[in-house]
Amino acid sequence: MPRCDAAVTGVGLVTPAGIGVEENWETVCAPKPAAALDPELEGAPVRMSCRVPGFDPAQRLGARRAHRLDRFVQLALVAAREALADAGLDPASWDGSRVGVVLGCGDGGTATREHAHRVLLEEGARWVSPLVHPMALSNMLAGQLSIEFGARGPSLVVTTACASGATAVGVARDQLSLGRCDIVLTGASEALVTPFQVAGYARTGALSRRHDDPAGASRPFDADRDGFVIGEGAGLLVLERPEHARARGARVRARVVGHGATADAHHVTAPHPEGRGIEAALRAALADAGASPRDVAHVNAHGTGTPLNDLVEAAAVHRVLPHAPLVTSTKGVTGHLLGAAGAVEAVYTVLAVERGLVPPTANLDRPDPRVELDVASVPTRRRIGLALTNSLGFGGQNAVLAVAAA
Repeated sequence: MPRCDAAVTGVGLVTPAGIGVEENWETVCAPKPAAALDPELEGAPVRMSCRVPGFDPAQRLGARRAHRLDRFVQLALVAAREALADAGLDPASWDGSRVGVVLGCGDGGTATREHAHRVLLEEGARWVSPLVHPMALSNMLAGQLSIEFGARGPSLVVTTACASGATAVGVARDQLSLGRCDIVLTGASEALVTPFQVAGYARTGALSRRHDDPAGASRPFDADRDGFVIGEGAGLLVLERPEHARARGARVRARVVGHGATADAHHVTAPHPEGRGIEAALRAALADAGASPRDVAHVNAHGTGTPLNDLVEAAAVHRVLPHAPLVTSTKGVTGHLLGAAGAVEAVYTVLAVERGLVPPTANLDRPDPRVELDVASVPTRRRIGLALTNSLGFGGQNAVLAVAAA
């Protein structure tokens, strides 16, 4: 299959850093951490989260429409509308048979399922809503967006845990390369800030317990990190075949030029101790892009702030990129958006390449001396011809995207 550079012509964001691309960029560059104590997690073992501020689904989607959608779809719809508007695309006038939707998600409509289960136990089966499955199934993320925008091409949801968003972008590029689409709406969405999900992640020991300082709880690559802060959000990108974008005179923000996907085949939650899987994914993304390690000027790291992940990822990046490109982890601001993280960070990487600005890593007060990386602690101007963005997921699933200047 010939290598295809996918043109990024539109982006949209709904995250704990804000609603809309410009608010997000201002927040991550400030940087202003979003983590706070969460009243809805009262009594949970961890009571912090990163939620989207001021998100009113009824106002943005209409009360009736919003009522029939789980939050993970609500977030995606708003981000998708921004991405399409940014791309200058009107779904009412496009050939929907040439438009695909490829999205990532870790666990679908968990809030809907949790509510339905309580109803089942407390009131009985006849009171369970018939909308449970149409709202909660993970594939409904792509299904609802395909319906909303009349996109009749391939409609897929991919699940690789916390690598889902980056995997989706890579698969979307493949659809363009294969000639199946001219346009693909891609990215990911996740809304798992619920007592059940938090209890599960707390039991794995993955979450920060810094309740006395929630804003300082998410601290990637810092010596005092103790886990991630769970968050929610959506990141959407419009990808096009370059010739299609040129033919309609579209502005190209950046290009997705490479994708590496690997499995550790090691453990269900822990990364391979030597980082073999993420190292292989980094090398695969570079090979797919036809680039050398020294071409890379910036890396948006997975950087969860968990003790093990940061060390393993840092060591792999150092081996592949010993010239020390500037690294950041935007999770210090947004927290960990789980299945949506890779897509949101892909948008941040596009913006970094386009604007020549690397966002800082929030809460990097005492860098871990074992991390042999040049991690940005302040916003840094830099010409970026090529950047990588890393995502690692439970099950040992890894995805790396290579993003190049337009």
